[in-house]
Amino acid sequence: MFSPFSYTRALALALGVSALATRPALAQNLNQVANYGYGQPGTAGYEHLSFWTLNGRRSDVGYAAGANREDARVSYAGPTKVGGQPGFQVRFLSGRTLYVVPSGTALRVSDASGAAPKTFVWEYEGPVNGVGTVCSVCVADSAAALRLIRAHYLQ
Repeated sequence: MFSPFSYTRALALALGVSALATRPALAQNLNQVANYGYGQPGTAGYEHLSFWTLNGRRSDVGYAAGANREDARVSYAGPTKVGGQPGFQVRFLSGRTLYVVPSGTALRVSDASGAAPKTFVWEYEGPVNGVGTVCSVCVADSAAALRLIRAHYLQ
């Protein structure tokens, strides 16, 4: 006798559908990005961080700044604690390090300068009032973004 999963998998294989697609908990969200921003897009003070997963694992970190969103190469540099709170580090090629700590639905981002942390908030990427392009890999909301960060970047 088939279990419901075995039956669904057998049917999917017979129809030529990926077996992974029959297991939504594993199939969904394998490639995702959580986008966060500080400041107003299009202004000199704007900063953007993006946190990517690939095949369900942490992959790339993106950083852009300024009115033209100039990219800078950064990489994940491991977990850390800031003021006793769990976080992680992002390092630029120049050696500059950002310390990222989840706080509510936002990220508190600081560097070694001792300046007050900046609060980066989740950024929606997609159509507004029907205008724009759908971002199929972007997380749906701030709660999903924090789940991605906690699951893949705080470890």
